[in-house]
Amino acid sequence: MTKLSVNINKIATLRNARGGNVPDLLKVATDIQKFGGQGITIHPRPDERHIRYQDARDLKSIVYTEYNIEGNPQHNFIDLVLECKPDQVTLVPDAIGAITSSAGWDTVKNQAYLTEMIQEFQRNGIRTSIFVDPVLEMIEGAKKTGTDRIELYTEAFAHQYALGNEKGIEPYVKSAVLANDLGLGINAGHDLSLDNIQFFKQNIPGLLEVSIGHALISEALYLGLENVVNMYLRKLK
Repeated sequence: MTKLSVNINKIATLRNARGGNVPDLLKVATDIQKFGGQGITIHPRPDERHIRYQDARDLKSIVYTEYNIEGNPQHNFIDLVLECKPDQVTLVPDAIGAITSSAGWDTVKNQAYLTEMIQEFQRNGIRTSIFVDPVLEMIEGAKKTGTDRIELYTEAFAHQYALGNEKGIEPYVKSAVLANDLGLGINAGHDLSLDNIQFFKQNIPGLLEVSIGHALISEALYLGLENVVNMYLRKLK
């Protein structure tokens, strides 16, 4: 079964829009795990517009499944991850003002930098994952950095699938096969939803974990958080 890690950035966005502590981010993280979620993902950004750095610290004692912190490995982010020591750090090449992630790493051009970052996190007992596009050269480059896993950037798949083009999965299948051959663990995320998650999971060999936030929280507005978490779990079996 592929693990479900729930990204709770949108809960923090809603909280910050009004001020105060409603909804309570820590309670939501606790409830997601109680409902069967197998991990909690956060993606703090430098402006703290949703997840605050203090949230990352507070969640450390709340998350008892798997704690995944995503972000661009700049100085403040590195310090935060080393302080919190999550189970996994996912390195994402976000521009500072980006609304959401829009591309994977160029693992060839940034190989030396990524290798340095990965070694630092691994020395501290933190599993590493690199956000990559489904391009074979980028998968090969990821292997050379020493990362434990890759996270496939699935926006292109989700877009093609919504158009009825199931062949949009093909670059991901080829990337997964190569990653498996190279001994890289495979995660995936971005625009995965109840509509496309089962098809994706069924076609990607060795898929260990998906990280889902925006769609899951949006679907929960209609269907309820506990119900939606369990709907994903059933599709990921």
